[in-house]
Parts: sequence; structure tokens; C-alpha cells
Amino acid sequence: MNDVVTIGDAMITLDPSSTGPMRFVSSFERKIGGAELNFAIGCARLGLKTGWISRLGNDEFGRHIYNTVRGEGVDVSEVELVDGYPTSLNFKEILGDGSVRTFYYRDRSPTTMLTKETLKEGFLKNTKILHITGVFPAVDKTKNIELIRHAITEAKKHGVMISCDPNIRLKLWSEDEARDVLRSFLPYVDVLLTGVEEAELLFGTADPHEIIEHCKAFGISHLAIKKGEEGSVGYMNGEYVEAPAVKAKKVVDTVGAGDGFDAGFIYGILQKWPLEKALHFANIIGSMVVSVTGDNEGLPYLEDVLVHLGEKERVER
Repeated sequence: MNDVVTIGDAMITLDPSSTGPMRFVSSFERKIGGAELNFAIGCARLGLKTGWISRLGNDEFGRHIYNTVRGEGVDVSEVELVDGYPTSLNFKEILGDGSVRTFYYRDRSPTTMLTKETLKEGFLKNTKILHITGVFPAVDKTKNIELIRHAITEAKKHGVMISCDPNIRLKLWSEDEARDVLRSFLPYVDVLLTGVEEAELLFGTADPHEIIEHCKAFGISHLAIKKGEEGSVGYMNGEYVEAPAVKAKKVVDTVGAGDGFDAGFIYGILQKWPLEKALHFANIIGSMVVSVTGDNEGLPYLEDVLVHLGEKERVER
């Protein structure tokens, strides 16, 4: 049995070798990314048994992603390479002031080949938590939405917890589309992992206490609100906790920090930790991710986090 299973698209991410408008950049470094992929790698590095459901193009990029994720220890038995659909791409533009723009090339994502019929019920029911995000349904606003609805319905039948990170990408769909679809998922969600802006879009408020009341109305039992440099806020079993941020050694790339936080918080839930400890653990991972360039390169192994917590000593030489 897996501890966690997630469903989603993966991309080759191309990072510019220099700053400035992308049209003047002549070379890029190939990496891999995708919200659900980052989450899966983050969970696997923490020692959780992790499964990933996806489709990749039957091309060199698809093989690279498949082999990399498999090498991270993620169960890829429900990942297939398919013909006729190129592996998705993501180009980054980094300007001199540090601001970043993202350009997606994922209109014909291989994940559109996933259907209700291709989802194996046994894979879904033999897990403790099914993790979904708002990115995958936005990639194909017909097939993928239907697929997620089917997956969470089937998972709930078997007592599987559902965790959700709204992870709203307005380059992929509108605010209204995102709000309507994600709110339709919320009655099935047990764990909501959200940023403040995403919560405001979903619930019309940025006030944590009002967000909690909305979550209660949907039956959501676990809530974590990610606030970046201001730390995080959580609610679980009637307990409300404000967890201070963990200062990063140096902020060089914020991409993937939210996915790392999600992995850390889910780890805490599976270990049945108190809310304060789970939030602190997740905050540490977020701070570690932003100090490394790349979408998932900074996701730590459990040993790294324990050293940061002072629970394990590392011998350097």
C-alpha cells in the first residue's frame, strides 16, 4: 500500500541561462517540473511510499522524466508513455529585477489520454491519501476535471483521505472557472493546503478565521494556509495554530516551495503529529526549497530536515 498517490501532468522546464526577455535568451538548462510531480518527489524523499498517476509523451523528454521520477523511488506503475502527444514544456523568463514569467506549452498534454477507464480502482483504494491540485484539471478543462471527480469519488468510497492544493494558474484558466471547479471538489476534501490569495479567490476572504468557517461548512477537517515569509496558519480538530516562518539561508528560487510544504504537512498528518509540529516541519521544508534553484532540486530528504530540527547530527568529515 502507498502512503500517498497523486495524479498530474509533468513538464520539461527550461530555465534561461541569462536574464532578460526570453526572445533574447539563446540557451536554456533542461530540468523537470510540475506541481504533482514535485509533490511526489518531495514525499518520496521524506520516506513515504508514493505513487504517481500520469501519462508522458513517448519521446526523449518523456523518457527522461519517467526515469528520473522512478529513480526518486516513486511508484510509476501507473505512468505510461503514449504516442502522438508530446511531453509538456515550460519555459521560464527571468528579468533583471528577479521577477519571473512562465510560458506553458501543454495544450496537447499526454495526460488527456487518462480516462476513468484507465484509472485502476485498486491503485486508488490501496493508499492512505490521494493528493490533487488545481493545475491538472486546468490543463484540460473537460477530460481532466471529469477524471478528478471520478478519482476522488472512488477514493472516498474506500475511506481514502483527499488532500487538495488549489495551486491556481490563471494562465491556464480564468478565476471563475477555477473557483467553480475547485469548490465542486471541496465536499470531498479532508486536507486543504492553500495560499492566502487562492483562499480569497475560493472563499471571498483572506481572514484565516473566516476561511476556517468556510472549510467547516465543506466538511474539511485539516487546513493549512501558506503565507510565505509570514509562516503558516493551521486548523485541525478544533485547534488553531499560527506557525512562524523559518528563515531561509538565502532565497534564490521560490518555485516548488509550496509543493514541498504540502509534502511536509502530509508527512506530519501520516505520522499523527500535533498541528504545531506538522506546520513547523512543513515551514522548514519550504525554507529549504527556496534556497536552491530549480522546481524540485531543493526538496530535502528526511535526514536533512531532522538535522535542521536538531534531532539528528550530521558528521561533515
